[in-house]
Amino acid sequence: MELSVYGDRDDAAWIDFRPTGESAVVTNSFKMVLEKGVVLDGIVMWSEGVKRPHASLMYQCPEGDVTGEEIAACTLWEGVIYAADTNGKVDLIPAEGEAAPPTLIFPDLGPTLRMSAAYGEDGFSKLPWDVFALKGCQE
Repeated sequence: MELSVYGDRDDAAWIDFRPTGESAVVTNSFKMVLEKGVVLDGIVMWSEGVKRPHASLMYQCPEGDVTGEEIAACTLWEGVIYAADTNGKVDLIPAEGEAAPPTLIFPDLGPTLRMSAAYGEDGFSKLPWDVFALKGCQE
């Protein structure tokens, strides 16, 4: 999973998963690349209690010791990422070390990104589809 590459059907975005390193809470890390060189940083953390992969896509977040307000201000999309196999069975995104599924689904990604500060004349204008297909592996 940590070396997989995905693309949406309209070629508006691609996703490049990366190893998370030694993080105790982040189970997946990725970059989403949009047109005009706009890069969104993505992370997945599994919730406690009812296990759900909560994902966030962030744009130009400050680094270092930041507040919750600062993170909220730079977060463009949040939600659960779903995976689908070749038979259409839907499940949750797997963590690092597991096989990459053929399809990932980011519910309401395009409409949510359209409302973001990164969208428009100075950012990207081509909105990605919610469904991403596995395109390959980085190695």
